[in-house]
Amino acid sequence: MTTTTSFAVDVPAVNVHGVSRIFAARKGPGVTALDDVSLTVAPGEFVSLIGPSGCGKSTLLRLIADLDVPTSGRIEVFGKPARQARIDQDYGIAFQQAGLLPWRTVAGNIELPLELHGVGKAARRRRAAELIALVGLSDFAAHFPDQLSGGMQQRVAIARSLAESPSLLLMDEPFGALDEMTRERMQNELVRICAETQAAVVFVTHSIPEAVFLSNRVVVLEPRPGRIRSIVSVGLGAPSGRGEDLREDEGFFRSLSEVRDLLHGDEAAGASPAGARGVETR
Repeated sequence: MTTTTSFAVDVPAVNVHGVSRIFAARKGPGVTALDDVSLTVAPGEFVSLIGPSGCGKSTLLRLIADLDVPTSGRIEVFGKPARQARIDQDYGIAFQQAGLLPWRTVAGNIELPLELHGVGKAARRRRAAELIALVGLSDFAAHFPDQLSGGMQQRVAIARSLAESPSLLLMDEPFGALDEMTRERMQNELVRICAETQAAVVFVTHSIPEAVFLSNRVVVLEPRPGRIRSIVSVGLGAPSGRGEDLREDEGFFRSLSEVRDLLHGDEAAGASPAGARGVETR
């Protein structure tokens, strides 16, 4: 199977330094979605971002992905500016909606990014077959999206995000639209996939159990303006070694309680300022 690109182990997968993002408003000073945020993610590390709606989780992910630019501060991905990392295809992205093209098969959807970057047909087919096997859909390669369940569609979306062998995955609530049982199965799948690919992951979620189960560290963000309140190290061993029984582990519940207490502190801080209405900074 194709492996991820190799980078020096001492170069962070993601380095966010003093980043702020202010969205302009028609009247007034604008909305500060993020304020002086700094965060480092190591190669192969799984880091979740969690916090109340409007705290800037998705904004931060979009900045790392170069889908938006910071008002101040800098972001590097494997030692490169975020824009260069995007050009070099160093990361893959998966969103809450699978976003599959309905007229393309499972294999065709996974091949799409390779096709767009000029990879030959034979190489595309080989890579798609590898990834289809990785996500457990070998019997569905010729199926179309409307023939798949929601969980299966998300597997295809994850496989597509891995098509160009990125060393970093950026995931914005990829399981948020799934029922609880499917969501837990997909979490187990993601743990297995990350173990095989060794990719670093930055993962946005609203679910405390999901964040704790998947992560090496959980970053708890405060309400707008988004700042890092605390970073919780999840001392449950490598995510790659985690199974269903972990959800009943005493250490798992300790980490759940720690993250929950931090988030309840956010709730106690009160609602967002009135001037923040009308701007989505999820």
